[in-house]
Amino acid sequence: MDLSIIIVNYNVRYFLEQCLHSVQQAIGKLAEEGYEAEVFVVDNNSVDGSVGEVRLKFPAVKLIENKENLGFARANNQATALSSGRYILLLNPDTVVEEDTFLLCIDFMDSHPDAGALGVKMIDGKGAYLPESKRALPTPEVSFYKMFGLTSLFPRSRRFGKYYLGHLDKDLTHPVDVLAGAFMFLRKETLEKTGYLDETFFMYGEDIDLSYRITRAGYRNYYFPHSTIIHYKGESTRKGSLNYVKIFYQAMIIFAGKHFSSRKARAFSILINMAIYLRAILSLAKRFLSRIYRPLLDAFIIYLGYLFVLPFWEQVRFNTVDYYPLLFLQVVVPAYILIWLCSLYYSGVYDKPMRLYSFLKGHLLGSVIILVIYALLPLEWRFSRALIFLGSLWALLGTLSIRLVLHLAGVTDFQIDLNKQKRMVIVGLEKEALRVSHLLKETQARPEIIGFVSPSPDVPLGEVNPDYIGDIDQIDEIAAIHRLDEIVFCSKDLSSTRIIKIMTRLIGSSIDFKIAPPESLSVIGSNSINTSGDLYTIHFNSIGKESNRRNKRLFDVLSSLLLLITFPLWFLLVKGHFNSVGNTLWVLLGFRTWVGYLSAEHREQPELPRLKKGILNPGSHLAQETLGPERINEINVVYSKDYRVLNDLLIIARNFRLI
Repeated sequence: MDLSIIIVNYNVRYFLEQCLHSVQQAIGKLAEEGYEAEVFVVDNNSVDGSVGEVRLKFPAVKLIENKENLGFARANNQATALSSGRYILLLNPDTVVEEDTFLLCIDFMDSHPDAGALGVKMIDGKGAYLPESKRALPTPEVSFYKMFGLTSLFPRSRRFGKYYLGHLDKDLTHPVDVLAGAFMFLRKETLEKTGYLDETFFMYGEDIDLSYRITRAGYRNYYFPHSTIIHYKGESTRKGSLNYVKIFYQAMIIFAGKHFSSRKARAFSILINMAIYLRAILSLAKRFLSRIYRPLLDAFIIYLGYLFVLPFWEQVRFNTVDYYPLLFLQVVVPAYILIWLCSLYYSGVYDKPMRLYSFLKGHLLGSVIILVIYALLPLEWRFSRALIFLGSLWALLGTLSIRLVLHLAGVTDFQIDLNKQKRMVIVGLEKEALRVSHLLKETQARPEIIGFVSPSPDVPLGEVNPDYIGDIDQIDEIAAIHRLDEIVFCSKDLSSTRIIKIMTRLIGSSIDFKIAPPESLSVIGSNSINTSGDLYTIHFNSIGKESNRRNKRLFDVLSSLLLLITFPLWFLLVKGHFNSVGNTLWVLLGFRTWVGYLSAEHREQPELPRLKKGILNPGSHLAQETLGPERINEINVVYSKDYRVLNDLLIIARNFRLI
């Protein structure tokens, strides 16, 4: 056996499918040259159906099913111990390899006996080069420059940019200190000398540790740019999250304690802990500001409008100024603004992109609520309906104007959904292109498919099917003439090598790329290293949608308030009595929800959006002890895939005595 490929999977089913398809193609290329390869998939207790998908579509894969998440290092070691190849490839599931990647790597390693490990050039889903393809050892000095932003400011500096070795040409082969764990091509003989991955590292840092041990054993790590892979990067763990910062930097502390002198390790640990707290504070501040700065901007614009409208109205209506007490600007106007902001929020105005319908609905609803409250107030608190109408008009025009200006300026957070369909072409042969076209038309995105592109100029499909508008060699012209937003590649008809070359050729354009694996119900892409990977699948009105989650929470709050107000009327009708009051308070405070999932303890559960634990569930009216795993899954899926607030109301009404 020449090559053993090991992939550790955790809840990235669609990426794993695409990865395994590309691996199959690359193994086929190896077989043509007389090489043998085996593939291991180690599943770390995924709940997204990954295991069933592998069994069904890739029966030749050697599948290891863990009953818990053992971490990256331990899972890789499980398969490494069972492997028989003279080379081992540790490969991330969110990658796509070229057809000749494995062959080129074997040839290089065979001709360089000093090579203990090899890494290749990596690009993201937009075609941009990923600098972590080659790295230096993270000494305290190098880490300091990275953690405090100097690496980003001076990426090509031999000193400040050393973390990513920015001074080395990314298109030339180099010996390097550290290779990325996303693609580590290892000599089995070297692994037997250095030992396997250190299981002290749960996630992150194990690649740095192994790379260092390889060089200490007298071998070299090589950066090999003559093969390129796509790495969507961070689908399982978001790079900007606090969890990522904590896990990554803790891994660095483990590495320092293991390999540096005690004094150096202590200094490194202090530096790392400073960085953790700094990054945590910055991350929290960024997250908080990103959520409130748009409502604050709206509040500022509306209040500013009242500062101008109020004296204008006083002069016109009463021929004087300062007619209204200062209390109006200090208390009443902020109360109006708070109502408008709440109405805008629950109407979905702060979702991205913003819908004009939601914007108009939010303003209208807020104005109606203010007028209703105004009518219920005592006379001494009723200042002027005219000021409500004038303020509402200003709020509408002022906040809309600033959004239009920022939208036209290209500010991402203020993009307006103008119901513009994404313009895309599908690259593939007729049968597969039609299949993918039908799949895309059934998704919520409903893009405008301009036409198909032949994967080869030697296949004159335009004479057979008028949907073809050109061939792959004309893709630059097609993209420019048709003002494309996206290109979808059918990987059944187009090699990964060709796809990667086209992506890198179109770097700098605003075009996004997607890949459709054969016989799959998903189309995958990712615009950058920090995005989660755009995924087109057939879906419904999922409870995971931000608007549905917001509506569900609003329903929980309003229904809980109503139940508390009417408490004397229903108290004796329910079984729990005081427990029911407690449940109502828990829901009101956000610790529980009225309707959650039917609990399931079995392993093969479908991947569903997260919900708080429910007081009730869609199966509350059934004898739950008689329900099997399949029936429980079916009930939960039906509830989550097509959510309606009315469904929650009906479940509560049907099971009211159980609340």
